[in-house]
Amino acid sequence: MTDNITDNAVTNLPFALAPTIKLTSFSHGGGCGCKIAPGVLAEILKNSTGFAVPKELMVGIETADDAAVYKLNDEQALIATTDFFMPIVDDPYDFGRIAATNAISDVYAMGGTPIMALALVGMPIDKLPIEVIGKILKGGESICAEAGIPIAGGHTIDSVEPIYGLVVLGLVHPSKVKRNAGAKAGDKIILGKPIGVGILSAALKKDALNAQGYAALIENTTKLNKPGKLLSDLAGVHALTDVTGFGLLGHLLELARAAKLTARLNMHQIPLLPDVRQLAERGYITGASGRNWDGYGHEVNLSESITSVQKALLSDPQTSGGLLVSCAPEAVDAVLAIFHRDGFGEAAVVGEMQAGPAGINVLA
Repeated sequence: MTDNITDNAVTNLPFALAPTIKLTSFSHGGGCGCKIAPGVLAEILKNSTGFAVPKELMVGIETADDAAVYKLNDEQALIATTDFFMPIVDDPYDFGRIAATNAISDVYAMGGTPIMALALVGMPIDKLPIEVIGKILKGGESICAEAGIPIAGGHTIDSVEPIYGLVVLGLVHPSKVKRNAGAKAGDKIILGKPIGVGILSAALKKDALNAQGYAALIENTTKLNKPGKLLSDLAGVHALTDVTGFGLLGHLLELARAAKLTARLNMHQIPLLPDVRQLAERGYITGASGRNWDGYGHEVNLSESITSVQKALLSDPQTSGGLLVSCAPEAVDAVLAIFHRDGFGEAAVVGEMQAGPAGINVLA
């Protein structure tokens, strides 16, 4: 059943008034940093079989891909995904925008076009004014409008912590589905957005983020990953995913495991959001970063010159992060051109896939 749902973030910032209610104070974690740690999740799911799998199910749980894909006919496959989390910022409108952008991203990460969304809403009704909840929903609606899709319904509950997200449906041609499996040795790895969202959000929660940092955080997390649809047209794109709560290393590992290859990552080529390195050096690192490393660090080889701050950046949980592409060397120019034309000016080659055991080697 569905119920029809029709820079003021930091108290010491000079650019806006502090919010009356700090949404982040209601949640024990924010954004994709709320994800269950990868090691714990693997333990929970290790005996999951998915039951009987129909032949029409093109993508299921096999490689922890971004969405399920079900073949409807020779011309259409249905993409289905859902994502929701607790506040990463205090501004309710921005929270709604970030959560919606993040949820829709999974359709783009499969190479598809979103067609419809359903809202998932859990709110502490006795603690949050109706106007605040309304602003969260309005923020989500604004991003759906930008993506060209309606919010056609949803479900609401009274919850201890504020939760907002979407179920998103999309369409893709069956021959153009882009999975996180399929990378080939010799492929170049391209990252569509800079990383550091978790570090900026940690600083925000401790009133240590300035106006420039907040603006960068919002711009990055509310930019729809629309290039994914165009990337689906390129035969040279062999694997595609987006970077979210498990950090750059965690989602690159998914590509490496699925292809049984070693990913080589060049630290100096990875684009970073403004000031994240300095903030990380001052200790603004999320607990999720450490949990991520604990879950998969044994599969990552760091060169001796990689610092603890750089390691934290690599495992930093991203909310509404960038697309991660594994493509043939001859497709690099076309991939980067698509990103750059769509406003992703910091998209860059960050490494390559190589023959070898599944894992990651990080070079300085």
